This record gives sequence, C-alpha cells and structure tokens, in this order.
Amino acid sequence: MADEEKMTIEERYKYLRKMQKRYKESKREERSGLLDEMEAVTGRHRKSLVRDMARELKRKARKGKRKPTYGNEVARVIVRVAESMDWVCPERLRPNLVWMSRQLARHGEIELTAEVEEQLRNISISTVGRILSRHPRERARLPRKGPERANQLARQIPAGRIAWDEAEPGHFEVDLVHHCGSSSAGLYVHTLQMVDVATGWSERVAILGRSYRAMKDGFERILDRLPFPVLEIHPDNGSEFLNDHLVRFWKDKVTGVHLSRSRPYHKNDNRFVEQKNDTLVRACIGYERLDTIEQTNLLNQVYGQMWLYYHFFQPVMRLQEKIVVTDPSTSSTHIQRHYDQARTPFDRLSASGILDPQQQARLKALLLDTNPCLLRKTIYSQLDQLWALPVSPPGVSQDIFLTLFNQKEAEDDEHTTCAA
Repeated sequence: MADEEKMTIEERYKYLRKMQKRYKESKREERSGLLDEMEAVTGRHRKSLVRDMARELKRKARKGKRKPTYGNEVARVIVRVAESMDWVCPERLRPNLVWMSRQLARHGEIELTAEVEEQLRNISISTVGRILSRHPRERARLPRKGPERANQLARQIPAGRIAWDEAEPGHFEVDLVHHCGSSSAGLYVHTLQMVDVATGWSERVAILGRSYRAMKDGFERILDRLPFPVLEIHPDNGSEFLNDHLVRFWKDKVTGVHLSRSRPYHKNDNRFVEQKNDTLVRACIGYERLDTIEQTNLLNQVYGQMWLYYHFFQPVMRLQEKIVVTDPSTSSTHIQRHYDQARTPFDRLSASGILDPQQQARLKALLLDTNPCLLRKTIYSQLDQLWALPVSPPGVSQDIFLTLFNQKEAEDDEHTTCAA
C-alpha cells in the first residue's frame, strides 16, 4: 500500500470497530471473506486481525514517555533564530531555519554544529511550533498596533487591480499612511509605501506633508535604492497621487511606466499595500502624531534599517492558487487558499532573474555582512528615540526642505520658480 494511502491509527481503529460488529454477527464461512477485506484495507496480518476481533478495540496508553527527538541545542538555535526573525509563525520560520542559523553563526550569535544543522533540516513545522510554545519571549515582537472620488485626471487613467498571481517583478501598489494622531489639522508626517505584487518587496519613506515637492522627493528616494525597474504604479484615487505634476514626473522619470489606479470604493484593489500598511507601518509606528523635521528624518532612518530587516530576514508566503469548494449538503461555497513555501523578498527577487549580476552580488554581500540580531536591536532603539521626540508646538512652522532627500535640487527648483 502506498504511503499516501495508508490509514492513520485512528482511522484504522474506527474501521475495525465497524467491522467487528459484522464479524461477530457473521457465520464461520462468512468471516473468512471479512478477514480478507480487512487485510486488504488495513494492510495488517490476518492473525493480528483475528486477535483484534476478539478484544475491545481501544488504544492503549503509552507505558513510558517517548524520548525527545530534538535536544536542547536544537531548541536553543530555533528560539534564537525565531527571535532574530521577530517571532514569525512556524510556517514562515521552518523553511528558513538552516540558512538563517548559518547567518547567525557567521556573526557569532550562536554555535552551529553539523548535527544540529541536519536536525534543523529535517524538523517539522508542528515540532517547531511546540518548541517555541515552551519558550517564552524575553521581549515582545516589534510593536504592533472611503476612497476619494476620482478627479478629472484620474478618469483618464485605467481603473482595476493588479492580478494576485502576477509573476513579473515591477508592478507596484502605492499608498500613503497618515501620522496625524487624533487631528488632521496642520502639517504632519506621512509614510509613502510601495509594494511589489510578485515578490513582496516593499519600500517606505517618510515625508512631511503631501505636497508635490514632498511626494516627488519621496518617490525619488525610493527609486534611488530600488534594485529593479518599475513597470507599473497603482495608487488609489487620491489627488496626492493623481495630479498633473506627478503624472508628468513618472512619465519623465521612468520610460514606459504604466499608470493605473484602484476603483473607487474598492479598497481590496490595493490589498497588498493595505496589508503592509498594517504590518509594517502601523504595527511599528502606531497612531500617534508625528509632525516635526526631527521625527521625519529619524523615521526615515528607521525605515532604512527596516529595508534591510524585512527584505533579507523576513520570509513571506505568496498565494499559489485559489479553489472554490462547494459543500454538497448545504450547497454553500468557500474558497481554499494554498500558499507556497515562505521565502524572503530577496530570495524571490533573486529567483526571478531580474537582477543584473552586479546588483545580485551587492545585495548578497549586504546580506552576509548584516547581523539580524543587532539590526533588530537597532530598530528597537530608534523607535524608542522616535517616540521620545516631542511634537511641534502650536503655531510653529516646519521647513520641509530640511527633510528632503535632494535638498540642493529642490532649492534650485524653488529659485527657478521664483525668478519666473
């Protein structure tokens, strides 16, 4: 009998209990046929089945406790790797245990033997979950805490959504997260975020206000460090994205870029970036007001460290298929979603073949030189500094030029505009 067709212990007991009643009520000549059937179904020896039919079919309790397969050394490595990856779930952690443990060993965070590495390669997801459940976290995870009507320009841009199974890197959903606290009055900080649908690669930058100059500078900062080309920009219908200045900027800055937008009142059209707004922005930064130059610049430093951490050390799972399942008894339907093996955005980007050899080598060297434990501590430290900074006093204006990535270029543009 093939391995995938073998019964579980519970299935076998359930089957034998049903057959036992028939067996006891049958005549001697009929019992031989029943034994043939049970032998074919369960794969057990005939004599063993005869004994089963004469006894009470209940599982016996284990006499002695089974010795653990994985010792304390494996548990220590798993806990250390889980902590360095910010306590991701076992499904995301298990496929990345081996390379991540090598990474930590390279930076002196753990001691890794060949025996332990082999056990990490063979351990199951459920065992990883049980090990983590027995080890309390010394410190918690990194803090976790209607579309506008389209303007006239937006009506000229096609509406829809990027396909969930898009395989080509470069198709970005874009959104803006407001850090205004309980009041949206005055100038305050926003997070401009772009998420690639195919690889999960995400870019974030903090901008003060959402004027064209701030938005343009934020996009330039992202394009400057993005290791692969932009093929499509897909924001919502906000006027901060869909205006003549930014449409002209994208057409001039990126040759052949495709501009699209989500449909009004269809928030799920930007589902990937909306999810990252929650897990990578709100979860870390929260909902408090940020409105000063110092807060903007420090937040960009935090995002710089997160750029390393989430691209190199945070595996993500991508939806592989969706199956509509119908319940015949109730005629109701539901969707079954199947996900692929968890891999980091860098791994997915490398597998796509879109990176040129120089970019690939540069990012690989950056990965090998980065200590994820130290990087995570740095993020914590910078977040503590960010929350300690005071907000702007009432009536005090902020100079957004001091937050810009290309300050010199912005000042030249300002002088040119004034002279004209």
